Amino acid sequence: MAVFTAVSLDDLSQWIKQFPLGRALALQGISSGIDNSNFFLTCERGEFVLTIFENLGIEQLPFYVQLMRHLSERGIPVPAPVANLDGELVVTLQGKPAIIVSRLSGASQMDPQPVHCAEVGTMLARMHLAGQDFPMVQPNLRGLDWVVATAPQVLPFLSGSEAALLRTELAYQRAFAATANYAALTRGPVHADLFRNNVMFEGERLTGCFDFYFAGVDTWLFDVAVTVNDWCIDLATGRLDAARVQALLDAYHAVRPFTPHEHRAWQPLLRAGALRFWLSRLYDLHLPRAAELLTPHDPTHFERILRERIASGAPELPV
Repeated sequence: MAVFTAVSLDDLSQWIKQFPLGRALALQGISSGIDNSNFFLTCERGEFVLTIFENLGIEQLPFYVQLMRHLSERGIPVPAPVANLDGELVVTLQGKPAIIVSRLSGASQMDPQPVHCAEVGTMLARMHLAGQDFPMVQPNLRGLDWVVATAPQVLPFLSGSEAALLRTELAYQRAFAATANYAALTRGPVHADLFRNNVMFEGERLTGCFDFYFAGVDTWLFDVAVTVNDWCIDLATGRLDAARVQALLDAYHAVRPFTPHEHRAWQPLLRAGALRFWLSRLYDLHLPRAAELLTPHDPTHFERILRERIASGAPELPV
């Protein structure tokens, strides 16, 4: 999240009339994140989040918005999109596509304990199963094809050791993606960005997750790997915390058991998750876009995680 497109209450005064929300009373930009313009929106009929899409085209948005609606209707605690009076979920604001969704209660848990990780594991497995019958298909737009295309753009900015790591890991991931084991992994809609700041808690109870705008169809295990690489690590070193890893994986496995193919793919996909976010942070640092509120993330964080996953392997998945 960030603010690239400035919006005022005056800008919303007429636009908001197409929604069954009453007048817009307050609007506050959200500074965290890096891809869309996001605002907390207070209307006469409640609290919402307004998102203006900066990179995604109108043709890509139905997948994300309909996926949120699909999951919400199946009891997964995600933001529910609000349709306008014509039944449209995506509308234009300031010349760009925009949506309004319900605002979740609670707050992000930035110092997770095993109990929080277990809640996340349970919810993630439920989300995967709930998405099995989602009819729309869109690939993970930050998957391996994106990695292959983006790596050459950042390589000129890297040190010798960084460039060597990127080239070596890219070759490793391309080779693994060509294997029969990778082809056999279970797939479906994934969140692909389930970090601590995208999940809400009230105490030890998970109240919801949001920011589905990197979602796509990919392996479910990749989604688990991305989640573990954020929720279950020591932030200073990137090392996995055994108690949190076990709590998250056991809770997930209790809802949706891991397959034999996933056991064999676990370390490669932990590495793939680290590579994806290292590369995106390198890109945002070296090839930034202008924004009113933007705090670039440190790419060395995921460089450490990737090096750690290569050096230390992966903990066993539950059986």
